[in-house]
Amino acid sequence: MSKQDQTWLFEISAKQKLIDLNFKEIWRYRDLLVLFIRRDLVTVYKQTILGPLWFFIQPLFTSVIFTLVFNNIASISTGIVPSFLFNLAGITAWSYFKACLTGTANTFRANSGIFGKVYFPRFIVPLSKALSNLAKFGIQMIILTGFYFYFVYAQDALIRPDKYVLLFPVYVFLMMLYGLGIGMILSTFTTKYRDMSILLTFAMQLLMYVSAVPYPIKQIREKVPEYSWVVDYNPIAHIVEGFRFSLFGTDELYFSWLSLGWVVVLGILLFVLGLLLFNRTEKNFIDTV
Repeated sequence: MSKQDQTWLFEISAKQKLIDLNFKEIWRYRDLLVLFIRRDLVTVYKQTILGPLWFFIQPLFTSVIFTLVFNNIASISTGIVPSFLFNLAGITAWSYFKACLTGTANTFRANSGIFGKVYFPRFIVPLSKALSNLAKFGIQMIILTGFYFYFVYAQDALIRPDKYVLLFPVYVFLMMLYGLGIGMILSTFTTKYRDMSILLTFAMQLLMYVSAVPYPIKQIREKVPEYSWVVDYNPIAHIVEGFRFSLFGTDELYFSWLSLGWVVVLGILLFVLGLLLFNRTEKNFIDTV
């Protein structure tokens, strides 16, 4: 067969676009995506005594500690929402965002051995992190739902879902969007500078406390209004608060369509910027990792 008669099923070429997100190619490698998701789910707690029970233990213990420290000792009010349920909802949302961000930020360093040997769309790796953590998020939502019904029917809590519960998938999507966007931006730095991985761990601990995880936004505005701007301009705080608002439907939690609008716009911009830097980094990261 002559060279002119040869037809190629796929052709791999250098990327020409700054922002390259080929959904057709990602779908073509869907089997690999499933393998990565399975790897993330199986290996996290492999060779541990409790195994998948850590999915349940971590949010429950953290919620108990937050309830004792912030609600019982610091007397932070959560209104009609039971304090334990309030904290469990915030930790569930925060944990998913944090897992997406940290998993994406370490993409190049953690997968350098694979990236240096075989071609596949590199975006599959951070996407697999987001989807595998979405499965963990689903497990933790089962816990949250169980306690939700317990407090409503056994403790007669006044919380009830309303029409705003339709915003629940929007806030879950925003957690993923921000986790991927910020994570891809940070991946360009963690590839070159090992210090960034240590700094990221420290920064995530601090970020949690300014992201309205252990308190309502309205409480911080009332108690320390001079510092409330730190939370007001933090999009993650609005996502966490909006997530709880969609579940509990109480006016004691802050929500506005304007804040949701600018959070969505900023999330899209961060994702586009992150994808641009991610595509740029994958071309030469193997020389610096």
